[in-house]
Order: sequence, then C-alpha cells, then structure tokens
Amino acid sequence: MAGKFELYTDAGGKWRFRLKAGNGQVIAVGEAYESKAAAHNGIESVKKNAPDAPVVEV
Repeated sequence: MAGKFELYTDAGGKWRFRLKAGNGQVIAVGEAYESKAAAHNGIESVKKNAPDAPVVEV
C-alpha cells in the first residue's frame, strides 16, 4: 500500500494533516490550520516542495 495524507480536525477544532507510510506509521505531521482549504494547501506545498529536498544535518 502506498503512503497517504490524512486530513482531520484536532480537539481544538483546527484542521491538521499527517502523512502515513504504507505500513500505517506516521512519518510527518502538519501544523494547525484555521480552515480545511488551508490544510489542503499545506499538503500541496509538501508535495510540491519536498520531493527533492536535501537532508541537512544541524
């Protein structure tokens, strides 16, 4: 099974997303968003900006 983004509301009513691997393990979590549309934009930003992101040790 491929990974997937899950979109949900938290206990405070804010929209959030998490990225799960094919085995169901959470591998990334987004910030809290005021609207569902903003959370979708966050997901699209991750998809667009991270496919070739370098790994930087700090």
